[in-house]
Amino acid sequence: MSAETLQVVPYDRRWPEQFEAERRRLATALGAIAVRIDHNGSTSVPGLAAKPIIDIQISVTQVQALETFATPLRQLGYTHVPHPDDAFCPFFHRPATWPHTHHVHVAERGGSEERRTLAFRDYLRIHPKARHEYAALKLNLAPQFSATTFGERQAYADAKTGLIEQFIARALEEGLPHDL
Repeated sequence: MSAETLQVVPYDRRWPEQFEAERRRLATALGAIAVRIDHNGSTSVPGLAAKPIIDIQISVTQVQALETFATPLRQLGYTHVPHPDDAFCPFFHRPATWPHTHHVHVAERGGSEERRTLAFRDYLRIHPKARHEYAALKLNLAPQFSATTFGERQAYADAKTGLIEQFIARALEEGLPHDL
């Protein structure tokens, strides 16, 4: 597989351990700022092929107090990516250059983005058919996009949006997530 195209790999049983190690680092650095720290994204779904990047959602009381959490995240080696989504879900990655090993999405505790993200994760965990459909889409799309630019990686994410939104709607109808 070329380093130029996005890489989607089979599920790796080490991903939960990698999340847990990073969760501990984040919890120590953020203290009470982090109300919750959740493993989300494809690496959080057993059996799901994924880009080998650990996605983490940190829930905070207010996302508009950006420097409150951005400063400790920078100290851990995370880079903030300014984006219109900063209003409801600021995004950080580590290391500063591609390929990334970790992505952090910050969401407001009790907010819509927190709920949607965790509902999607939980839906894929409990619905094997949906998990298979999502994996097939990702494996089909990944070779069509370059990994070298943010725009190409964003285009890959955008290409998955239709199916993701369908699954989120179903997940919310089912009352997911249960642990909020």
